[in-house]
Amino acid sequence: MEIKNFIENFADQFDETDASALTPKTVFHELEDYSSLVALSIIAMIDEEYGVTLKGSDMSAAVTIQDLFNTIQAKSTE
Repeated sequence: MEIKNFIENFADQFDETDASALTPKTVFHELEDYSSLVALSIIAMIDEEYGVTLKGSDMSAAVTIQDLFNTIQAKSTE
């Protein structure tokens, strides 16, 4: 799993946010179109694409896209 591909999949969950505007350091909670519905879409995408089940607390604890990526990598090795 590469961060570049993850960012593309992550960006697909947003209606107005383009993948080119996102970096590993992006604080995704501050994105204009981030909402609880988008968070659920991200959780579902992660489960489907990466086989990792995240909790709401995992989403809350992650500040940047890189944090979320690191959480997925850690959980995928459990």
